[in-house]
Amino acid sequence: MSPILHTPVLCQELIEGLTVEPNGHYLDATLGRGGHSRLLLEKFPNVRVTGIDLDEEAIATTQRYLSDIAGDRFEVWQGNFADYPGQPAEFNGIIADLGVSSPQFDVAERGFSFRHEAPLDMRMNRQQSLTAAEIINHWDQTSLADLFYQYGEERRSRPIARRIVQQRPFNTTTDLAEAIAKCFPPKQRYGRIHPATRVFQALRIGVNDELGSLERFLEKAPHWLKPGGRIGIISFHSLEDRRVKYSFRDSLLLDVVTKKPIIPQPEEQAKNPRSRSAKLRFAQRK
Repeated sequence: MSPILHTPVLCQELIEGLTVEPNGHYLDATLGRGGHSRLLLEKFPNVRVTGIDLDEEAIATTQRYLSDIAGDRFEVWQGNFADYPGQPAEFNGIIADLGVSSPQFDVAERGFSFRHEAPLDMRMNRQQSLTAAEIINHWDQTSLADLFYQYGEERRSRPIARRIVQQRPFNTTTDLAEAIAKCFPPKQRYGRIHPATRVFQALRIGVNDELGSLERFLEKAPHWLKPGGRIGIISFHSLEDRRVKYSFRDSLLLDVVTKKPIIPQPEEQAKNPRSRSAKLRFAQRK
């Protein structure tokens, strides 16, 4: 068995909330490194899982990781989960973990993190043309400020955008992060949360159209569920969680199962600090 390269969050809570059916068919809409899918396949030896992912490297790694237990019970569809050609009442349950997987953050050349010097990339799908460098070096000041405010909830969006336009071009993640930090008072530059965090979040969301894709997925996914089937979605920031919450609440096809989101237990948060912001919500097909 290959070692797992990503620690999935809220595993037990997600599996328990699905109320898994024997011989059921489940959709892992954000396959990543396969942690949630593996738990499903191990715990329920008769279920089938279909996984979706944009990242061809993640798919190849996960297929190797699951090869010892999956057999013909596992298949993969490469693409954006919003574009999946699902059929009505196809699945007994659907899961989605909206977080960026740890390997994508930790592999420097992907450009998701300012902890490593890397090209400004941030593409989930490396076949697409739009990169973070294109946005940073070519968008006008107003568009940059709007992006940082809307997708990063960054209050200093305007001075940050102004500095970027004045100092560009930027080629690396670390150069950009340093310029952003200089827009903050010295005391705020070295806190627990780096000053560039919200801007990098906004860039990642913008490059990959994450919120647009999520909205399209939330509109389509309930139709793919069998009656009584459940959908469980893990989000990592308020922009995602609000969309999940209101989509479940307003859907004519779903009943809300979790009035309040499920969050990781203190033990999980201590072992995996990246889980601290995770929120899990369930809804059930009528």
